[in-house]
Amino acid sequence: MAKQQQRQVRIEQRGAMNAMQQLEKRSDEELLRETRNRSAARAILGSRAAERYDGAQARKYFQEAMASAPPQQRPQIRKMAEAALALADRRSGDLRAAAQRLGQEAPSRRQLFLLRLSGLLVPPPSAGGWARTRGILLILLILVALVAIGTGLAELISLPFGGFDLASAIAVGVIIVVLALIALVVFGRRRQAAAQAKRAEQAQAQRQPTNRAARRRG
Repeated sequence: MAKQQQRQVRIEQRGAMNAMQQLEKRSDEELLRETRNRSAARAILGSRAAERYDGAQARKYFQEAMASAPPQQRPQIRKMAEAALALADRRSGDLRAAAQRLGQEAPSRRQLFLLRLSGLLVPPPSAGGWARTRGILLILLILVALVAIGTGLAELISLPFGGFDLASAIAVGVIIVVLALIALVVFGRRRQAAAQAKRAEQAQAQRQPTNRAARRRG
């Protein structure tokens, strides 16, 4: 009897992992309409909301995933929720630990630093009014510093041509800063897409040995 129960648990876990792999390719609208594998669909939606730093929506989706998941799948969904919500709330230390518990590669120091920085500049809604005010002030200080650097570069570039007056130097400095920010955004999105593709490949590689082992035992 116990062996039959263990075998049934392995079959259900294998089916859940296969369903998760197939559903990852679907759009958000398709996942919302999914009824057969509702728990897996909601977990994927929760992870995607966390990547947008939407903690409230991510929690809602993971709560729905836990409510509709069978008991055998809940521990894995709980681990996914811990990692996703740590990302959404910009909790770098918790994210590292949650990723390791999930069996994924831990974020690099650079990624954790950027996550902490984003948490200071754009804190989650649960952080309170003072944290949001502090974030606004830090953003303003950074903008002033960037414009000052851009103005200095404009003055330096214009020296061989006689130099700019202050207003022109500031205007050119703002243009330099805007172009630099656009380049950083484009580069950052490409890096993020590459990182997401790498995580998907790692997750698929982790599922394949488990599926083969489950088939041999089944």
